[in-house]
Amino acid sequence: MSRIGKQPIPIPSGVEVKIGADVVEVKGPKGSLTTPVEACLNYELADGQVVITRKNDSRQASAQHGLRRTLLANCIEGVSKGFSKTMEVIGVGFKVAVKGNVIELAVGYSHPVNMQLPAGLEAKAEGNKLTVSGADKQMVGEFAASLRRVRQPEPYKGKGIKYENEQIRRKSGKSAGK
Repeated sequence: MSRIGKQPIPIPSGVEVKIGADVVEVKGPKGSLTTPVEACLNYELADGQVVITRKNDSRQASAQHGLRRTLLANCIEGVSKGFSKTMEVIGVGFKVAVKGNVIELAVGYSHPVNMQLPAGLEAKAEGNKLTVSGADKQMVGEFAASLRRVRQPEPYKGKGIKYENEQIRRKSGKSAGK
């Protein structure tokens, strides 16, 4: 039995959950999200919380139980609080700027790299830090990963774009002569 799937999902005030035939719609102050309904699970809305139970003990149902509960919990948390990832741009002359819905990165190439911000996400630049935030956890993480891919941190000096809490394994450079 899934330990995560058994836990009920509390619904905070200001969040509205509608369980449909094929999707669960979640609306809140930060926007609205949907997640698909799995046919082998029961979704019940009772006294301010959502409970997901299995219809049977098939392999498919047990595989989906914890996953669907977590996806729905992420939707509820996203429309109430939101998700954010903070990234640092480290390097001499490396800069980041947000211009409307375009993020401009100057990270050591001969030209600045412009990244279009997807709909539903916001970005804020403060010095060498960039914060990407939005209601959809998957979209925030995916866009942050695509930003990091522009210039991954290198192991010798640590230059590049990294997550705020990421530890970069450092290598020593050339060893001195004999």
